[in-house]
Amino acid sequence: MTTFSRGIDASAAIHPTALVAEGASIGPGCRIGPFCTVSAQAVLEANVNLISHVVIDGDVRLGEGVQVSPFATIGLPPQDLKYKGEPTRVEIGARTMIREHATIHRGSVGGHGVTKVGADCLIMCTAHIGHDCELDHHVILANNVMLGGHVHIADTVFVGGGAALHQFVRIGRQAVVGGMTGVEADVIPFGAVMGDRARLTGLNLIGLKRRGFPRSQINTLRAVYRALFRAPGVFEDRVKTVETQYGDDPVVQEILAFVRADSRRGLCKARRAVIEDDEAEAG
Repeated sequence: MTTFSRGIDASAAIHPTALVAEGASIGPGCRIGPFCTVSAQAVLEANVNLISHVVIDGDVRLGEGVQVSPFATIGLPPQDLKYKGEPTRVEIGARTMIREHATIHRGSVGGHGVTKVGADCLIMCTAHIGHDCELDHHVILANNVMLGGHVHIADTVFVGGGAALHQFVRIGRQAVVGGMTGVEADVIPFGAVMGDRARLTGLNLIGLKRRGFPRSQINTLRAVYRALFRAPGVFEDRVKTVETQYGDDPVVQEILAFVRADSRRGLCKARRAVIEDDEAEAG
């Protein structure tokens, strides 16, 4: 991120009804629209656009080209009864778009003290990102998505409208969460989950094809998915089998590392009865 001295760049455009506290850092080309509020600790990098009625509270850094729509709030205190006003913060990556009424709370002392959203993300209307969440790059949260505290979402994940993610859940890279899904456990990279209480339904095949994964790689992932979640036997034995058969593949290594990593929530498992439609999707 670019470093700016405190103060307002001469090229920034600030509406006369906006309240920008003394000490805020407003970078070149920024636009702060009507009735916005910007805190003294805030840093807005170049070309940030606060359209109108936006609240930036506390220690918040918005990366270059971030756009925030009306009535969104970033950096308000966490909804954590243990929080007593300790110094924590929010960081938003470059070019991320935050739409109307979205809420992003600052970190807590019970976590790492920071809530992070990566670059090129899209946070749709009324989505909520709780304290100490970490979203990597190119993440999309559809309307009304709710993230409890400490959720980690890896690159290029899509979360469907109205989904709710429990505290401390991890979502692996390139996964997809169906709309109105309650996610209580970790979702493997490239996985697809849906249901009142989330269950794996297969792989995010559409996302894999859109991202240019070759058919051979997709077929390997399908074989790994079946071996891990549909084969009989003890799960740890299935993990060892996958490692023996496919352990040289870096994408498979990513899945195995995710499965073996420390977790507060455990793994989201597959449904017992799943319609075998992923072959048609992959073909």
